[in-house]
Amino acid sequence: MNSEEKIQQELIAKFSYLDGKVKVQRARRIFAEVEQEKFFEVFDYIVRDAGFSHLCAITGLDEGPGTLGVIYHLSGNAGVIINLKTSIQKENPILQTVTPYFPGAEIYERELTDLLGVEIDTLSPGPRYPLPDDWPHDEFPLRKDWKPRDK
Repeated sequence: MNSEEKIQQELIAKFSYLDGKVKVQRARRIFAEVEQEKFFEVFDYIVRDAGFSHLCAITGLDEGPGTLGVIYHLSGNAGVIINLKTSIQKENPILQTVTPYFPGAEIYERELTDLLGVEIDTLSPGPRYPLPDDWPHDEFPLRKDWKPRDK
């Protein structure tokens, strides 16, 4: 059994609701999908106990009508990357910040807010990123239904 399969089995043994939701896509790449309500339980385990100590990136995506996806890309000492995905509803897109684990996540979380309209709960106040300060607060250019305002 390779290390990816071992990690997959450990995750499923610890969190039975992940059965069928953790996939080894190829060497050194694991993909896991977690419901929003269980996300931090799994995230905390992956970071604190499973050895994924580096946040590579956070990716936000519009999954179509009503849903946004957020993928946390984490790497560990063995060169394995786990991509932990959760989905949230567009009408109330709130996530908890991961800055207590990774202070550098702040820039990714600001991107999620500016570009997709995800509210990051308990994220400290700060500048907008990457959009300019005068960009309308109710326009999110990476959402599929976004249309630029006529000037």
